[in-house]
Amino acid sequence: MAYQNITGSLTPADIQEIKAAFATIEAKLPFLVTLSVEERRKLFKMGDKSLAFVNTSLTAAQSNREILPASFDVDEFLRDYQLAATLSELLIGLRQLTEQVDDTLMAVGSETMSSSLTVYDYVKTAAKKTPGLKTIAEQLGERFKAIKSKPTKTASDS
Repeated sequence: MAYQNITGSLTPADIQEIKAAFATIEAKLPFLVTLSVEERRKLFKMGDKSLAFVNTSLTAAQSNREILPASFDVDEFLRDYQLAATLSELLIGLRQLTEQVDDTLMAVGSETMSSSLTVYDYVKTAAKKTPGLKTIAEQLGERFKAIKSKPTKTASDS
């Protein structure tokens, strides 16, 4: 792996500041919505390939307002486009940060599991001679017990 063992910590004040930063971000984006699966399925998706199309149609709308119905709000179209562009830019940064947090969590989680396995091995060995460790060894061993599978149905069970 490309990383070394992770040594880091967050103070309670750090955690509060980070949570406050999240709250600030949410407060600055009061228009955010949560879509259902069905709503997401029904909506047009504007990806990188659609950006040129939208940009060109916005330019056409701004330059040729007279061909559009009076009910078409070109200014709202422009605001939506600008918001979409800005949110796309912000999303890139958020995704990078999320990926780093996720990768760091995975790495430090792996380090902790590795250390836990070492402790478990020592506890199992010491439990043979040290009073009081047998219960801890059994408790730690619960992590590795296989889940009993349900019996499979046979043709005669139907």
